[in-house]
Amino acid sequence: MKASELRDKSVEELQGELHGLLEQQFKQRMKQASGQLSKTHEIGTVRRDIARVRTILSERQGK
Repeated sequence: MKASELRDKSVEELQGELHGLLEQQFKQRMKQASGQLSKTHEIGTVRRDIARVRTILSERQGK
């Protein structure tokens, strides 16, 4: 997910996206703890996506 794509979304859409990413991160952590996670690189990808969404949300609140 690119930051330019996220900048086109509304605040409500970004909050929904953030909620979905946090849910996905939780599921990945549970799979990792139980040894079922095969694509470990996705953990970092989701973390970066969460950071992108939070950054854009904070930019919008600052205006």
